[in-house]
Amino acid sequence: MKVIFVGSLVLLVLGVLVPLALAGHNYGDALSKSFLFYEAQRSGYLPHNQRVQWRGNSGLNDGKASGIDLVGGYYDAGDNVKFGLPMAFTITMLSWSILEYGRQMAASGELSNAMDAVKWGTDYLLKAHPEPYVLYGEVGDGNTDHYCWQRPEDMTTSRAAYRIDPNHPGSDLAGETAAAMAAASIVFRRYNPGYANELLNHAHQLFEFADKYRGKYDSSITVAQKYYRSVSGYADELLWGAAWLYKASNNQYYLNYLGRNGDALGGTGWSMTEFGWDVKYAGVQTLVAQFLMSGKAGHNAPVFERYQQKAENFMCSCLGKGNRNTQKTPAGLIFRQRWNNMQFVTSASFLATVYSDYLSSAGKSLKCSSGYVSPNELLSFAKSQVDYILGDNPRATSYMVGYGNNYPRQVHHRASSIVSYKVNPTFVTCRGGYATWYSRKASDPNLLTGALVGGPDAYDNFADQRDNYEQTEPATYNNAPLIGVLARLHAGHSGYNQLLPVVPGPKPTPKPAPRPKVTPAPKPRVLPVPANAHVAITQRPTSSWALNGKTYYRYSAIVTNKSGKTVKNLKLSIVKLYGPLWGLTKYGNSFIFPSWLNSLPAGKSLEFVYIHTASPAIVSVSSYTLV
Repeated sequence: MKVIFVGSLVLLVLGVLVPLALAGHNYGDALSKSFLFYEAQRSGYLPHNQRVQWRGNSGLNDGKASGIDLVGGYYDAGDNVKFGLPMAFTITMLSWSILEYGRQMAASGELSNAMDAVKWGTDYLLKAHPEPYVLYGEVGDGNTDHYCWQRPEDMTTSRAAYRIDPNHPGSDLAGETAAAMAAASIVFRRYNPGYANELLNHAHQLFEFADKYRGKYDSSITVAQKYYRSVSGYADELLWGAAWLYKASNNQYYLNYLGRNGDALGGTGWSMTEFGWDVKYAGVQTLVAQFLMSGKAGHNAPVFERYQQKAENFMCSCLGKGNRNTQKTPAGLIFRQRWNNMQFVTSASFLATVYSDYLSSAGKSLKCSSGYVSPNELLSFAKSQVDYILGDNPRATSYMVGYGNNYPRQVHHRASSIVSYKVNPTFVTCRGGYATWYSRKASDPNLLTGALVGGPDAYDNFADQRDNYEQTEPATYNNAPLIGVLARLHAGHSGYNQLLPVVPGPKPTPKPAPRPKVTPAPKPRVLPVPANAHVAITQRPTSSWALNGKTYYRYSAIVTNKSGKTVKNLKLSIVKLYGPLWGLTKYGNSFIFPSWLNSLPAGKSLEFVYIHTASPAIVSVSSYTLV
């Protein structure tokens, strides 16, 4: 058996820290079911490998009246409208889940389904962005749609398309869509590089659109106000988009944007107790904290530290150990609001999970107002929320449809509550659907497997009734962050963390080497370098000399295997290197073992040296295997 680790900082397996903690639920089964829900939410022409067979093609004329093809994408929840803001957020979070835990999904046989779920959304988003400064943000009208109760295959409601442009801006919508395309571009970089480049190009354009023409999207697409009003405004999406574009491109412009605008746009100021399709601050702050812990902040470090403080305030609030804590039900579930509360549960659980891994990788703890908290406590919190969702609650109810034995049977969802047209193709009229199917006090004829419904109220109460839309309606953005946590928990004792994308990002263009004045050689000292629990790296200057007005330094770097196993397939990332290097082999954008070495036994070290006229290069671990 071998355990693979990927990331610039790598997590020590938590098996010894969480005995028996990961054995209560079948997280792999819940993970598999979650992807089926996305297939049930598909709009457009369904593919040949569609597994949810009770659904059919729908929305085949979307966009036609506006002279554009907007067929495809996802219905957001239990209705038949395609809302752009929550759809884009769903794609961003699905992508983030893959980037963190894609290897765990692959081990479960679900990575291809995860990528299919992302691509179904990004294919639509590409269509919705036909020009650099034009983005379609909604198809359908919530008012007319909610007047009818019809399966998508029978829709007679308005399919009008609504857009933003320079005269009708929507920075929040454009910023979130930029984030979605940027995040997805990383997912596809290895497997479909042409598609990844297309996504990244659209992301760059959308971010420029969002930043240049500022405004709230629901002031332009007013029909969205009743359903997805952008209460937080667009500042958080500008930061969110910049963070994802930096992860996708390694372009310093976006990193500096985060540093330059952190105060003005609220990234360093807002201390949140929620994260979701509207309010992105906690997500931005978590991403920026990871940039900081990975040694990427550079001169932005002082600003990024303030982002991190707000990220940690969010984590502490979830644990109940902050100055302002999240509300919880008597049984311990995060409670933000009665209508679809579960979206906040899964998004908070995801941030806690990844931040736990980031901290563990960096060998750090979380500092709350009540004292220091171990990373494992964050992971345990996330697990407690997922376990509640899957049935560990006072009602012994699973809030994921199809998981366990006791789950919602009367879901507020048009397609699942009406007999499949493949069983009975008789047309269901707009109002007839309410009379025949909505008011029917019986289980849904179609099982909406994997759907995560809105969930219980503030006192853990829940009524499984179709007209109880606040509690029984599912949404795509409920499942997206949950998928990452499920993959992480399913890995159990053999889980391996992934802090960097599934594929390495492009190497930044090196800046010209500085021209330092001739100065005495620095005093020899050991320089700590980003490493991890198994592979330690130290560097120190061993000599220096002046030549032609420049001071050259020779650095020695020692890589030590601190684990009890043999390290193989080691890849190192070395940036800000401006001179020759000996003792490693260049491999693409990475460095690997030299030709005379193919492994590093337990307790052994290797040395490499380099010479340049600058401060020490930044050396970090990209990936390795323990055998």
